[in-house]
This record gives sequence, structure tokens and C-alpha cells, in this order.
Amino acid sequence: MARVLFINAGSEGHINPTIGVVQELISRGEEVVYFTIEAFRERIEKTGATVRILDGQKFLKAFISGGRNYLLERINGLLLTADIVIPSVLEQIEGEHFDYIIHDSMFGCGRILAHILKLPAINSCTSFAQTKESFDNMLEQLSKNIPAEVVKETNEEYQSLTAMVNEKYNIEIHSPYEVFCNPASITIVYTTREFQPFGEAFDQTYKFIGPSIPTRLIQENFEHTSIKGKRPIYISLGTVFNQAIDFYKLCFKAFGNTDHTVVMSIGEKTQISDLGEIPINFIVKNYVPQTEILKYTKLFITHGGMNSSHEALYYGVPLIVIPQSADQPIIAEQVANIGAGIKLQMQGLTANQLREAADHVLNHPSFQKAISNISKAFQKSGGYQQAIDEIFEFKSKNGI
Repeated sequence: MARVLFINAGSEGHINPTIGVVQELISRGEEVVYFTIEAFRERIEKTGATVRILDGQKFLKAFISGGRNYLLERINGLLLTADIVIPSVLEQIEGEHFDYIIHDSMFGCGRILAHILKLPAINSCTSFAQTKESFDNMLEQLSKNIPAEVVKETNEEYQSLTAMVNEKYNIEIHSPYEVFCNPASITIVYTTREFQPFGEAFDQTYKFIGPSIPTRLIQENFEHTSIKGKRPIYISLGTVFNQAIDFYKLCFKAFGNTDHTVVMSIGEKTQISDLGEIPINFIVKNYVPQTEILKYTKLFITHGGMNSSHEALYYGVPLIVIPQSADQPIIAEQVANIGAGIKLQMQGLTANQLREAADHVLNHPSFQKAISNISKAFQKSGGYQQAIDEIFEFKSKNGI
């Protein structure tokens, strides 16, 4: 049995794919100590892992203080979290022994901690993976759209922050790629090589294990009999960018009083009462158990988050993707490229356009054929069980 240090201060999209990994690690005899924020304590504790808490408010405040407008600023924001994450982790594990570390690709100063602790490291990548070349190219392209004075100021801040990390922790940071992607000896990527953009560019240190969809650990409160046999349209904008009352009302206009049964999840921050009169064929909830709903769904209208898109593709559900931010436009493009759905823009979207898009996806057999193929590939990819096989092979090669 080995002791595993897991570092992940991320959001739902970064936490959820790791649940099955942690469950499987523990079932195969590993002891896992998992650092996360308070919001995810219960979810992680139910896996059997020992949970240690990072201050989520201080972490977010430090991250945001770097700036939100440009990728360069977000990289600086991640460096600013070093003084929140690193001292807290080191204090809480003082005197303890660990055999290896698994860290999230975007949060928690994982690579820095791995070097400080001199632990063999595994990178957990819940978004599309990046090589150093692809990341540098992306950063160069994005920087062309930034005013020169902002680039200069942001680069100076980056140099100052990396110098600070080196002085405090004796760790050299050689590139923004190391900060934003936290490279390690191997990277677990929660998609398939076929769905990953330019998947052929990644060497064998990238382990594409497909979607990691674990057994639900939390009791869900949803009456499945209300949709049994009805094959609903399911609408959700995820857990972050979901305060969209106008969009929800547009969905009422598009699908209200039609033959479709529609399940719509609006998030915890929107009041159902704010939506006005709800059409009789709609079931509107602040939260629904998404993976359970998708088993019955005929069409998913989504923001295109990595988890949501993967879950739909896994269960063979075609998508209409309306990206909101982050990597969602890229995911939307990939969904369209494989023929598993179509991409729409939120800006200027009308009820007629949404309804016509739904009719198009539901009535053209090509979408169902494409979704069937990708679903089979996803289900054969191995998921969290394959991840553990890769981790144990890594352990064997490193004498752990």
C-alpha cells in the first residue's frame, strides 16, 4: 500500500472526474490524502480518502487578483496562489510520508509542491491537454490582441512572481506552460485521443483514459418516474455560468407546449419563481442528477463544459452546444467536427433558431450514427479504471 498526496483546489469540472480515480485507488489498497476546498469535503470523504482543506476564499482572491482579462494575467493569478497553497499543505503534512503526488493540471501549485517534496508526480488533466509547443503557440496568438503596455506590465509581474517562488521555495519556473499546465512524468487526460484536438501530437506520457464517470456517492433527489418513457430534452448551463434567466425564458418559448418533455436545470443561484409561468411540459429544478437524466435523454442543450459534454457523449446523447467561456468554444467545435451535435452562439439566439436546431439534430440520422460511434469509443476507453492501471504501471517503473 502506498500513500498518495492529491492536490486539487479546482471547481466541479476539475473535482468530479477524480472521484472515480480516488475510489478505485482506495479499493486497490492505496491511502489517499486529498487537499481541496471546503465545498468538496463531503464528496471526497465519501470516497474513503482523508480530506485536508485549503482556504478557498483566500485561494480565489489571490487568483483573481492577477487579473481576469487575459491568459497572461491568469497565469500570474495562479502564481499568486502559491503563498496560499504551499505553506498550508506543508504545514498540514509535516512529519508525514508520501510515496507519490497527483496534482490537478491547472490549480494548486502541483508541480511546485512535487519538486519541494521530491515526490514522483502524476498530472490530472480534466480539460483538453496541451503540449508546450501548442501552449506557447496559443499564448503567442492571444498576446497579439493585448495592448503592448499591458503585455509589458504583465510579463514584468510574471518575472517578479517567478523570482519570488524561486527565492522562497528554491524552485525554478522556466515557462508559463509550467504554471498553467503543471507538467509531470505522466499526464492522465480524461478524454480519448480521438476527441482531443491534434491528439496525434501527444507522446506516450499522455494517458488518454476517456471520461471518468463514477458511481454516484451522494443520494440524489429526483423523481425519475416523471420522465420514464418520455425521452426528454435536457437543458443545463452547468454549475458556474448558469445565471441566465433570459435564456431559460427563451427555452420556454422554443419548446413550451410542444410534444417534447423538457427537463431544465437552472443552478442554485437562480430562483424558479423568477422565471414566471412554466409551460406544462417543462420540469424545472435548481439541480438534477445529470448522469442519471442523460441515460433517458434524446437531446442535451448545454454550455459545453468538459464534464457535461463527455457525459452526454458517453451515454449517446446528441448535443446543441452554446459555449459560455473558457475551453467551451473548443469543445463545441470538437462536438461539431465529429458530427455529434451543433454549435450555437448565445448572443442573438432566438427561440425559432433554437427550436429549428433541435429539430435538425433530432431528425437527421447522421447525428445519431456519429454519437453512437463516439459513445462506443468512450465506453471502451476504460475511464477511471484505466487511469489506475496507468498509475500502477507508473508506480512499478518508479519502484513505488
